[in-house]
This record gives sequence, C-alpha cells and structure tokens, in this order.
Amino acid sequence: MQNENHFLQKRVNLFDGISIVAGAMIGSGIFIVSADIARNVGSPGWLMVVWLITGIITVIGAISYGELASMMPHVGGQYVYLKEAYHPLIGFLFGWTTFLVIQCGSIAAVAVAFAKFSGVLFPWISEKNILFYLGPLKVNSTMVIAIGMISFLTWLNTRGIVTGKTVQNFFSSTKVIALFGFIAIGFLATKGNHSLAINKEVFWHASQIGPGNQAIPLVGFALIAAIGTALVGSLFSADAWYNVTYISGEVINPKRNVPLSLFFGTLLVSVIYLFTNYIYIKVLPLSGSPDGADVMSRGIQYATDDRVATSAMSVVFGDYAAIIMAVFIMISTFGCNHGLIMAGPRVYYAMAKDGLFFKKVAEINKNGVPGFSIVVQGVWSVLLCLSGTYGNLLDYVIFAVLIFFTLTILAIFILRVKRPDIPRPYKAFGYPFIPAIYILTTFAIMVILLIYKPNYTFPGLGIVLLGIPVFYLWRKYNKTPVENDEGAERLSD
Repeated sequence: MQNENHFLQKRVNLFDGISIVAGAMIGSGIFIVSADIARNVGSPGWLMVVWLITGIITVIGAISYGELASMMPHVGGQYVYLKEAYHPLIGFLFGWTTFLVIQCGSIAAVAVAFAKFSGVLFPWISEKNILFYLGPLKVNSTMVIAIGMISFLTWLNTRGIVTGKTVQNFFSSTKVIALFGFIAIGFLATKGNHSLAINKEVFWHASQIGPGNQAIPLVGFALIAAIGTALVGSLFSADAWYNVTYISGEVINPKRNVPLSLFFGTLLVSVIYLFTNYIYIKVLPLSGSPDGADVMSRGIQYATDDRVATSAMSVVFGDYAAIIMAVFIMISTFGCNHGLIMAGPRVYYAMAKDGLFFKKVAEINKNGVPGFSIVVQGVWSVLLCLSGTYGNLLDYVIFAVLIFFTLTILAIFILRVKRPDIPRPYKAFGYPFIPAIYILTTFAIMVILLIYKPNYTFPGLGIVLLGIPVFYLWRKYNKTPVENDEGAERLSD
C-alpha cells in the first residue's frame, strides 16, 4: 500500500490536550443530571457536595493517571497501563468493554442527545416521526440525525489528527466560553430573584421523595447511600477525561503534556460544573412539584424533562430560553462526540497491535491516523444507536467503569514495585495517600451501587466477564505476534 503512512504523527500540544480533556467531559449531562441528583439528596447543600466530590475524585484521578501517562506515553493509554500492571487479559477486558459499550455507547447516547435538542429548533426531528421500518426497528428522524452526526464525525476524523484537533479546539473553546457566559448571566441578571434565600432555609435538610411526593428525611447511612447513588450521574457527566491518554503517541512531549492536560482540563471543568450548579440554586428553588405550572414551582427537582439549565435560563430570557439552550447543547454535544470519536480508536489500534483485535484495525491510513479503527467504531456506534439499547448498556457499565478506574490507580502502587526501573518524569501527587483516597472512595461507591442498584451493577459485570472467553479464544486462533515493549516504545518516540 504505497499511500499508507506507517507512523502516527505527533501534532498535539498542551493546549490541544487540555481542549481534548475539557471537550470530552462537557456534553449534555451538566445541563440535565442535577435534577436527578436533587431528587436523590433533596437539599441544595448536598447537591453541591455531590458535585464537589465528583470534582475532587476526577482531579485526583487525573493527577494520579499523570504518573502512568509519563511512564508509558503510548497509544492506547489506559489499556496499556492495565496490561503492563496486571496481565494482557485485564487490558483486553478494558478494551473489550470500551469498544462494546463505554465508548461506542457514549457516542450513540451523545448523538441522540444532539438530535433531540435539534428537535427544539426543527420540529421534524422527533422520536414520534417514524420514517421507515427495518424489520422490527422503527427508524425515526431523531435516529437519522444521530446517525448522520456519527457518520460525519467519523469521516472527519479519518482526515488526520490536525483536522481533528482543530475542530476539537474550536468546539471546546466555544463550550467553555458559553458556560462562563451562562454563569455570568446567572450572577448578574437574577439579583431580584429570591430562590437562593429559599434554598438557604433548607440548605442541609437532606431528604428523598417518597410515596405521595412526601419528603423523607435522610440521615446517617441513608444519606451516604443517597450521595453514592447520586454520584452515578455526576461522575458520568464528568467522564471521558482520560481519553487524552489514548492519543499519547500523537502528543508532543507526552511525558510532560499528557499529565498537564489531565490536571488543567479536569480542574477547569470541575470548577465550571461547581459554579454552574451554584447558579441553578441561585436561580431556582431546589424543591418543587411535578405538577408545577411554571419553572419556579417545578424547581430543580422537577424541571421539565430534567432540563435544569433551560429552566434557569427561562427566568432570564423567558420563552427564548429553550432555543438558546438547545443551540448551546447542540454545540456542546457535537464537540463532545467529536472528542470521543477521535480518541477511542487508538485503544482498538493498540489492541490490534498486540494481536487482540482485527489485524486491519492496526493499520494507519495516508493521513496518519488509524482510519479503519475509526470506521469500525463508527459502524458499531450506529448499530447501537439503531438498537436503542445504548442507554441501558451505559447504566449497566458505570460499575465496570469504576472498577477500571480503581484498578488503574492501584496500578501506580503495583508498578512502583513491579517496574521501579521505568523513568517517572511525573509522580502521583500525594502518593501514597491521595491515590489511596481515590481507591477507597470509588470502592465505597461500588459497594453502595451493589447494595442499592444491583439491577445495574451485575449486568455490567456480566458484560465485562463475557470478554474472558473471547480473550482466550482470540489468543488461541489469532497467531499475530504480540508487539514487545521495545516496539511500543519506538512507536511512542
């Protein structure tokens, strides 16, 4: 193949890396999930605590990942860390779950969110507008727009990393600026609003909605459990920050720039998320009624379709709020999906280089990117989009995601013993205490989910465990030699 470029290109600088982290994190979740959190914890103070915990966990995770990223600045990121610290099987299970659900399911979910908010501007785009049937599948206009978005961004990312990072920088910058604008409007344009005073009266009065819409006070372990289950939504909204590690092999001076991208990107978004939620409780009362006639009576808990940001902006802009927020969320989800589509294929590429995925996935196209890997991801994301199962699958794997997070941070401890010879240009901040706090916190959340959300946790474990026989079958029948560490090092240099 004369036109094929066998080497990935180092074109991603520090600003690009921060942009990839922030862009992948900010999707539609920050505008929606606070309603569910408010129903779970029932007080403005604990709503803020949930987001604060999310920010702390995310930043600690990022600064801890920095050590691994500086040690092994290879394409595939987290897949490589898990493989090196434990066994190729653990790396494969991460890659298997990432492809099958985490990355592709997220791409499908974000694409559908983009399409749904597009429907605010263009009523033709609706789940009720059935265009045609594919056997038992009803293909509606929302699906068509979502599939079109995935297809376009998949094609765009096959054009090269420079094109990809340029688009990512534009959308990430736009999202961050717009969110700062949202925060500024909330501070300046709602001075006569009394919602904050109302919320202060019940600031720490945690409660949960019971039968008959009655508030049940939460104390002790019940409060801890409520916070743990509420964290599922906020953690998912702050997810994907680690995607920049997948493209480490294309980052200029990755031993420095990947850890810094992780830290600054997660810190920036965590601060923005905290201020955004402060604006919510400044503009809207937390408690409300599902039968409320307006945004104030519905509150944060029962914002229409959980669109808290739209409700908050309607206090300032009235009927135009829905259109303004729809445009902004379309920009946000478009940029988020671009980052997900750009980063994910590097994991499958690294797996293929190790003989654990289809051989063709390890090919680099003439534009210096794993083009076939990008296409394979796009096809599976479209199929998930058509099936409509991506939402349930993502609920199922949040437990698995936490397991991989915990294993990855634990890998820092393991590799300090197992591979003390590897240079560590950056070492995990506060080691061993800060990484240990992360491990204990995520473990506690997993225990809470096992107890209170078994319908989500056990199916997720099942998806991961299904990868075990696949791994051994692949190793048995695929004779592709596994690339050694020296080969991986050359690739990343």
